[in-house]
Amino acid sequence: MSNEILVSVKNFSRDYSHFCAVDDISFELRRGQVLGFLGPNGAGKSTTMQVIAGALAPTVGEITIAGHDLIEFPLKAKAALGYLPENPPLYHEMLVDEYLSFCGQLHRIPRAKIANAVDRVIEQCSLGAVKHRLIANLSKGYQQRVGIAQAIIHTPSVVILDEPTIGLDPIQIQEIRELIRQLGQEHSVILSTHILSEVQMICSHVQIIHEGKLVLNTTIEGLYDQMQSTCLQVGLRHPPELSELKQLLGTEKITFLDEHHLTIQHEVNQNPAEMLVEKSVAHQWGLYELTPEKPTLEQIFMDMTRGE
Repeated sequence: MSNEILVSVKNFSRDYSHFCAVDDISFELRRGQVLGFLGPNGAGKSTTMQVIAGALAPTVGEITIAGHDLIEFPLKAKAALGYLPENPPLYHEMLVDEYLSFCGQLHRIPRAKIANAVDRVIEQCSLGAVKHRLIANLSKGYQQRVGIAQAIIHTPSVVILDEPTIGLDPIQIQEIRELIRQLGQEHSVILSTHILSEVQMICSHVQIIHEGKLVLNTTIEGLYDQMQSTCLQVGLRHPPELSELKQLLGTEKITFLDEHHLTIQHEVNQNPAEMLVEKSVAHQWGLYELTPEKPTLEQIFMDMTRGE
């Protein structure tokens, strides 16, 4: 994988009158990386996507696309971008290959190379069976494929996809996800989605934005580190005093759920499970349940967007 930085966002903010939609965010994206961009409604996610795509200007900050400053050299920066908004910009009265040829002209592909570019994206997006059909007559899944094809026909360095699987059936979703994985091998991809499992399946990096601020910016491996078990569900027939349980190494918080069930929150690198088993046997606590709890991406998302 190349180390080339294709997206650089430094201290970017966007204000609307007296309202700050995005507040001082910075990140980088390299070639071959797929960034999952998450956030609740109203968090500033769409504004950020639109600014990176060049549809809105930042109030302050610096945005560079493939080495070109988006403000100083907008044509060069935008030429390195491919963008699929939530509602694909399709002309329903056109044939698929006709529409893609038109998109090639819009992206200033030399006339002699347009046909090859159209053939390439039709193959990449598996549109061969429908290339001579009216876009209006295509299924939602095929229309999404056409939308992705128009975004990559000029072989941009950066591809921005806004909710690309929304409204699709399970088979179509799998097909679009596989296409995004393939794009991630050659491009930098920014994927905006509300489907949290999609991020885990597709992305190499993940960001969460909340109230205009980045509250999480990590690799998918870093995310899995955060998803390590830090809580044990415990069942004891003869539980000891709370003070005795608190002596277990690594224990941070103990909560009794009822007379026999409790949860033990502990440090990430110091799991008290083994010591709990030993003490239970030695003191006849009657341990009959010991289950580690792993936080899900959904729980992490909810915690961070609630400010916890």
